[in-house]
Amino acid sequence: MLTKAKKSEVVQTLRERFSKAEAVFITSFKGFKVAESNEIRKILRENGAEFKVAKNTLIKIASRETPVESLNDYLEGPTGLVIVYKDSVEVAKILKKFLDTHPSLQIKGLVIKGKGYKGEMLNELVKLPPKEILLAQVLGTLQAPMANLVGVLSAIIRKFLYLLKALEEKKAQEGN
Repeated sequence: MLTKAKKSEVVQTLRERFSKAEAVFITSFKGFKVAESNEIRKILRENGAEFKVAKNTLIKIASRETPVESLNDYLEGPTGLVIVYKDSVEVAKILKKFLDTHPSLQIKGLVIKGKGYKGEMLNELVKLPPKEILLAQVLGTLQAPMANLVGVLSAIIRKFLYLLKALEEKKAQEGN
């Protein structure tokens, strides 16, 4: 049984973690064994995330007025939280791989950057390329119009220089 002081400490710890989190995955873990729990904790810790289990009422209290408050829509039954601090897409891929071999753990929902999604969104999230590739694609998209503009402007200058060269040659022929 949790004392009032211990509950307060759990709420405060969760609130701090929620305020730092990039994403939170809400899981159901009926039939999840201790060995499996230790395995996922280790994997997540190595990838900038952590697995926390808490009572739903404490999670609701801790999430109030935080970016992950919408996770309350998915709190039902035994709840485990995967709190992500770094790359949520990478952690989603790790979770998906783990879920494929451990069906007792299921995703009920997820909150990314303050917006809540149903658990099925995990399948869409794992299809995204890593953050570095997405940034490179955006940069490439932004660079393309500028590169085209430079190409057009240099073509105009080149044509103008050819015109001047042609005029110079014509005057040189007329002068002979």
